[in-house]
Amino acid sequence: MPGVIPYLIRAYCNWIEDNNLTPYVLVRAKSKGLSIPDGFENNGKIVLNISASATADRLINNEIISFKARFNGKSQKIIVPCEAVMSIYANENGEGMLFDNKGISSDKGDKKPSLTILD
Repeated sequence: MPGVIPYLIRAYCNWIEDNNLTPYVLVRAKSKGLSIPDGFENNGKIVLNISASATADRLINNEIISFKARFNGKSQKIIVPCEAVMSIYANENGEGMLFDNKGISSDKGDKKPSLTILD
């Protein structure tokens, strides 16, 4: 069964845009399968605007977020594995969600359930 994070990314992205806000994702810049322009990461992370108005051909599926965007005036293809997304949030007010997915492995067989108590 696929993980829940890609579904949450899609849902939050839609919710943020439905409220006329701008969805941003915070991404681990050293993740396997990541394709981003050089020189835009900061402390091993990169923040990307994934709004429909800032991207072209945006696709969010169960494995990746992909789109075309302009960096320094050049159109570039961006590919972000969903497991590399640390957070999705509205740029204007910070509303969104953090993901604790650093322990995700490609071998689902050894994964044990974990629960967190929320206050």
